[in-house]
Amino acid sequence: MKAPVLVVSCLDDPTTDLVLGELHGRDVPAVRFDPGADFPDEIALSAYFDGLGLTGSIETPTRRLDLSSVSAVYWRQPTPYKPSLELDKSSATWVAEQARYGLGGVLAALPGAFYLNHPFRNRDAEYKPLQLVTAATCGLTIPKTLVTNRLDSVRAFSSRLAGTVFKPLWSTPFKNEDGKWRTIWAHPIDPKELDETVAEAAHLFQEQVEKVADVRVTMVGDHVFPVRINGAPALDWRLHYDSLSYELIEAPPAVVNGMRAYLDQLGLVFGAFDFCVTGDGEWVFLESNPNGQWAWFDDRISTQIASAIADVLISSKGPS
Repeated sequence: MKAPVLVVSCLDDPTTDLVLGELHGRDVPAVRFDPGADFPDEIALSAYFDGLGLTGSIETPTRRLDLSSVSAVYWRQPTPYKPSLELDKSSATWVAEQARYGLGGVLAALPGAFYLNHPFRNRDAEYKPLQLVTAATCGLTIPKTLVTNRLDSVRAFSSRLAGTVFKPLWSTPFKNEDGKWRTIWAHPIDPKELDETVAEAAHLFQEQVEKVADVRVTMVGDHVFPVRINGAPALDWRLHYDSLSYELIEAPPAVVNGMRAYLDQLGLVFGAFDFCVTGDGEWVFLESNPNGQWAWFDDRISTQIASAIADVLISSKGPS
């Protein structure tokens, strides 16, 4: 029997569904579960450590996974670990942390397994300051950027630019005055409208690039899928999915080399890169999501990406 691929994902993720479809179509055994939702009620963990390393199993209601036999791990945004609602706050926090460091630690230490991507590498690569420094050192062009909590700094920074954009450093849900949860997207700002509340948090301000196009590049190992995004009427195209269309294009070789170096430097196999393209054809790096979405592309694009991910998972060197 072929060594299984472990798929760690929430259950309502269409991206995972496409990859699983590819694996099943190639008769590759796969075990999928969501540790945050399924543990401990639906998962029994027995992991043993001795001079031989890690052995043991994870059992679900329908499957038994030998921890030493996993060939590859596809890590796709599992839900956070959640304790029983019956526990008091202190006990709940303790239980959730034990699950994260216990089950999560085991899942991150599977012997010989290939990870796309390793969860620790995903976590590190989510920090935007690290993304920008890494992109620059790998030869990619980045916009002028400031991270600050000082009003005078952002005003001085903005005074040297034709336009300034604000971006959240992390996509944290925010409850507005009406009590409704909302997401803060990238948007232009007028520094004159800012006040001293800037001092209450770290903020990312960036040069607004005069762009003629947006490009999302999904990179899987050596497979590169640059997609031009057409039809966005505003700065952040994620606000206008209904009006968008997508076109597979070629990326400049220097940009491809820079992205490859970026993934290598951060220990990643997969990355979803966002660029804007200027009128003179320069590709400007904005950010890279180590666990980015791609299933919302047209089928002709998303099926190619799913196939590339399956290729990389299958060809990885895991236990025999």
